[in-house]
Amino acid sequence: EARVLVLHVGRDFSFDDCGRAFTCLPVEEPDAPAEALTCNLDSLLATMMRRLCVGSPPGVWVCSTDMLLAVPSAPGISWDGFQGVRVIAVPGSQAYARSHGVYVADGQGMVSNIIYRGTEAQIQQCAGPDGTVPLVCGVVFFSSDAAEQLLATHVIPPLDACTYLGLDSGAPPIQLSLFFDIVLCMASGVTEEDFVRGMGGGDASARSARSVLWAALRSFPLSMGERRRAGRVGWDPSRSLSPALGAQTHVPLRSLQQPRLVEDGSSVTNCLLEGAVRLAAGSVVQHCHLQGPLEIGPGCLLSGLAAASSAALRSCPLRDVVLQGHHVRLRDLSCRVFTLTGRLDDWQATYLNMPWTEFFHRTGIREGDVWGAETPRRSRCLLSARLFPVLHASEALGLEDVLWLLAPAAAVGGRLQRWRAAWRMSWEELLPCLDRAAELGARRALFFQQGQRKVRRVLLGRRDGSLLPLARSAVHEGYHEAVLGTLDEVASTAADAGIAARALACIADVLGCMARGEGGLRSGPAANKEWASAFGRLESGDIAGGVRELAAERKKWMSRPALLVRAARHYEGAEQILIRQAVMSSCQFVTVGQAELPPLGRWVRVTCPARLDLSGGWSDTPPITYEHGGAVVDVAVLVDGRRPIGVRVRRIGEPELRLASVSGTPRGEVAVELVCRELEHLQDYCQPHAPGALLKAAFICTQIVQLPSQKPLRAQLMESFGGGFEVHTWSKLPHGSGLGTSSILAGAVMASLYRAAGKAASTESLIHAVLHLEQRLTTGGGWQDQVGGLVPGIKIGRSKAQLPLRVEVEEIPVPEGFTQTLNDHLLLVYTGKTRLARNLLQDVVRNWYARLPSAVQNAAALVSNAEECAQALRRGNLPLIGECLNRYWQQKKCMAPGCEPLAVGRLMDALRPYVYGQCLAGAGGGGFLYVLTKAPRQKEALHQILAKTEGLGNFSIHSIEVDTGASYRGFLMCCPVPPLTSTVPPQP
Repeated sequence: EARVLVLHVGRDFSFDDCGRAFTCLPVEEPDAPAEALTCNLDSLLATMMRRLCVGSPPGVWVCSTDMLLAVPSAPGISWDGFQGVRVIAVPGSQAYARSHGVYVADGQGMVSNIIYRGTEAQIQQCAGPDGTVPLVCGVVFFSSDAAEQLLATHVIPPLDACTYLGLDSGAPPIQLSLFFDIVLCMASGVTEEDFVRGMGGGDASARSARSVLWAALRSFPLSMGERRRAGRVGWDPSRSLSPALGAQTHVPLRSLQQPRLVEDGSSVTNCLLEGAVRLAAGSVVQHCHLQGPLEIGPGCLLSGLAAASSAALRSCPLRDVVLQGHHVRLRDLSCRVFTLTGRLDDWQATYLNMPWTEFFHRTGIREGDVWGAETPRRSRCLLSARLFPVLHASEALGLEDVLWLLAPAAAVGGRLQRWRAAWRMSWEELLPCLDRAAELGARRALFFQQGQRKVRRVLLGRRDGSLLPLARSAVHEGYHEAVLGTLDEVASTAADAGIAARALACIADVLGCMARGEGGLRSGPAANKEWASAFGRLESGDIAGGVRELAAERKKWMSRPALLVRAARHYEGAEQILIRQAVMSSCQFVTVGQAELPPLGRWVRVTCPARLDLSGGWSDTPPITYEHGGAVVDVAVLVDGRRPIGVRVRRIGEPELRLASVSGTPRGEVAVELVCRELEHLQDYCQPHAPGALLKAAFICTQIVQLPSQKPLRAQLMESFGGGFEVHTWSKLPHGSGLGTSSILAGAVMASLYRAAGKAASTESLIHAVLHLEQRLTTGGGWQDQVGGLVPGIKIGRSKAQLPLRVEVEEIPVPEGFTQTLNDHLLLVYTGKTRLARNLLQDVVRNWYARLPSAVQNAAALVSNAEECAQALRRGNLPLIGECLNRYWQQKKCMAPGCEPLAVGRLMDALRPYVYGQCLAGAGGGGFLYVLTKAPRQKEALHQILAKTEGLGNFSIHSIEVDTGASYRGFLMCCPVPPLTSTVPPQP
């Protein structure tokens, strides 16, 4: 039942030191988990596993790596009733087939023979209706039975000589052909006599081996699976160095400074081309670092050249030549050797695209210089010519020591004598000495040198490319220190906090990759005192100094996975500091005016609706909102007929702050009640879970209290206001409702504090002031909640991809009577699950900073869906609005996987037949579900449906109405209230 794939790595290849299997292709895989060069081996492996092998029965696949193979994705091979062995053919031209193998098959696809380099008449007989012939492409499949029968022959002499067991027993080795010694014996048109004799006859042991194979395999049928739409590309450089590329330029643009200079029909793979490097059509450059100005003519292949070679290239025009740099190892000596050949050379009678006699005449080189007297004349060819300098007794050799071979005789000068004085090698002498480990190492180093430049380009250019695949590769290949150094440099020299924050997030990703999935969760605390000094520098605005201290501290946390993960968390903590600084640029849009100061003891009361986010949420979240731009459609709503969020504030005679918060339970239980008399009582305002943190942050952000300050709190309050303040807040909504409670409450608190302190702020100012407060509070978050709860009715908020961050709100006009229609069709369902947004937020920000393609595409889709939803509202089209809600929920799940608990999924499944659309409010994960019903006034009907559905837990259904208050100011009321004996306010 096994499925085995054997890839043959092939033979030496004069155009790539690592052979055909490891020849790098000019392709990129943007969806790959790790960024890497794509070799022919990778391409063939993917083709076999994802296309050719799909649907095949158990058995053994054998695939050569001597070819480039392109196969369409649509399956085209039937395996019904298959037995024996199957060869895969691809269509090719009759002219191409004259130098290759062709299958002879009948109308049922049964192979009768294999023709190698056949005559024109033989090839013509194999042609199909379209004129193409079925080419041998190096892919064979053996069924389990056939594979077992073949395997059994390895112990039978003389075939045992094909294994080390036979060699260790003293048997002479036998070389067999997969196609002409194994597969051919199963072709129906081949006789035993012809098969045993073989193509070239062979010695007695080879004939004996073929006899054994005939007896073992002849009974198996040989069929052909032909991919009529498949393409096969050969390796004939005399035709074209990049025959598969067509007219398109194939180049990862990250490696070019001036891509417009690279002409269509050329190919650049794993290269750095700096400055004005012009590449003509039909040329290929791979594994090179070249510096302009430089011009490479048509028909050239340049490979393995370092930046130091650029000067020599500038003085030598190139056309139809193959110029390669090789890593060579001569015992303990490693050196670089350069070879130069012509693209049109046939390796027998020409060199540099000209006859040998013409070459000798042009350069002054003599025949005896390149071939010794011991070399027979029939063996005197390019392969044996000692043309390439390796060592010189007194001088260092370089690229110019082969480039001079292109120069006319008048320009040769002393180069001929220098060339003759050097110890030279031929191609056949060089090939066994190639240092493939050094070559692969050089390619890897060049790849990550490009990677470091990509890091700078993506971050400084504010591009959406993901750096996470590069981080994974750098860690795997041991280049993480270089990448970390580049990220440190970008973070410390960035023009603004937004770029620096993303660079720090990328460092966290590298550290996370280094932990290799161990060490705990990426999300976690980030307040270890060892990092406090670096954090302090960032908070003070010294980004460069903070980044240096972070890097110094990082070195102490690299020894094991647990420390790496903790370090990654602290880098994300540092990133959040810079996000806060970027978001707080919105403060410039906060304008506070003067108003009448209310008398002591008079309450200022503010009540606010909840908000429903109909589409676009997450696009308002920093840093997405200022790096991509955001758009959110919000509705201000009454829940069960009332505004569920409120605050009241009054000035009191005592210079202190009395703070009380009432929970959202029906019993009105006091959750927090405290008194602040000293500044140190406010120090924990930036810790979201500290008692009264939001209220403390509001006093600081409204500048009623100055912190830090040398002046005590009591003195500040007496001098400015003649006393202190008493604040009561309440919410009728449960914790984690998803209806924007905390941000709306923050806006209400700030509005009431401003009014109680004798100041006034516009709605736009309050929206931006809440952004500032939540950054000071360190909860993060976006702007949709305060837009939804502070601006009445139905509206769309937008922010542009820029800093400073500014939110603009547009009211969405709806048809007459449509607001009441919405009221009749909208319902809230409390899921009984508490929403946990903090980890969701960390994951979303992490994925955004990594620029995962799914996150980038989803951010664009969120904004687009918000605009579509706004248009549906303008038309009053309920079904279309429902489609937007359903699409929005899918987008939320894409942005924050795991935000749909199992019970919520059951609840939504039960409601689906009765609603146009539905979505969890806010970030998801729990809280309230809002539904747009197909029929009006369905509260009782839905309650009965859900009551009959198992596994839902404690749910409840609530009515909602669009709050169409004339303006936000209508939520403010200043009224005298008798003194209370308790700090708990009456139920609003």
